[in-house]
Amino acid sequence: MKRIVLWLLSTLSVLVLLFGYHTSTDSSLATNPPTSIVTDDTGSADAASSSESTSGTTTVSGDAVSTQWGPVQVELTVEDGAITAVDVVQYPQDNPRDVEINAYAIPTLVQETLDQQSADIDMVSGATVTSVGYLQSLQSALDRAGL
Repeated sequence: MKRIVLWLLSTLSVLVLLFGYHTSTDSSLATNPPTSIVTDDTGSADAASSSESTSGTTTVSGDAVSTQWGPVQVELTVEDGAITAVDVVQYPQDNPRDVEINAYAIPTLVQETLDQQSADIDMVSGATVTSVGYLQSLQSALDRAGL
């Protein structure tokens, strides 16, 4: 009888700990997304490319990659063969969790792209879907830019 009671209490304790665990305790990420992200409210997942050239600077859009949570599209600014800016013009943001995840994932992916100057970057843990869409769109933009 003691074993059963002990087993029930330990199982209950584990369940309470499991359901009480929060993956993120910083709610400021969800309310204050980075200002460097450019959004496009069209929600279109169509492949698009644009190229503007002004004094050696080219802007190239990658494909809008459909993901499980929504489209992801990257736009690159290239100057003299180097990536000088990366804008994520479409990304999942339909619910607070998407906003929270992408508030830390997108700046990390953008900085990695600027540092590596290629699509050979690490994915962001906890943002696999966005990372995969970002990498695919980034690669298509790099291909269009000839990099």
